[in-house]
Amino acid sequence: SGHRLGHRDHHVGVTMTKTMTKTYRSGPLGALIDEYERAAAELLAIINSMTDEEFEAVRDPETTNPDCVSVQTVAKHVVVCGYNYAGMLRNVWAVEHRAKRQTKMKRREVTPRMNEMLAYTVDTLEGRWNTPVNKFQATTIQTGWGQTFDVEQLLEHAVMHIHRHRRQIERFLGRQG
Repeated sequence: SGHRLGHRDHHVGVTMTKTMTKTYRSGPLGALIDEYERAAAELLAIINSMTDEEFEAVRDPETTNPDCVSVQTVAKHVVVCGYNYAGMLRNVWAVEHRAKRQTKMKRREVTPRMNEMLAYTVDTLEGRWNTPVNKFQATTIQTGWGQTFDVEQLLEHAVMHIHRHRRQIERFLGRQG
């Protein structure tokens, strides 16, 4: 695949093609959003390669966490959390946040819902792409689970959140065959 350095408009959409030209965003936020999209694309590639039955199958019948029962529940959890991370940033910056309640998703709905969540995140960051890192580091965000992050740390957490759940799904699939 070809890669091209340069400025990128802030439109979002994760697509899977064999010959995709990648344009990189500028600045520290740009790097994090590029990696967020990459993590989402890796997760979506796995989900889109599954059958509906594989997607909906109970993978961990003994878990007490309802978000970790199946690939379907994990996918919903990832999308909901992505909206929550963007919402935390919007709250800190006093930008309107519309809470997004996600219902159970069919496999074919995951890609559009993931892309909507990524677009919402990009929209949250509009006008802040070239903000100096020290300003982001001076902004504290209290999470609902008790941790305190700065802007960069919250976005890094969002990227790793997708990676961890991609790994979980890969392990689910490995146990099946």
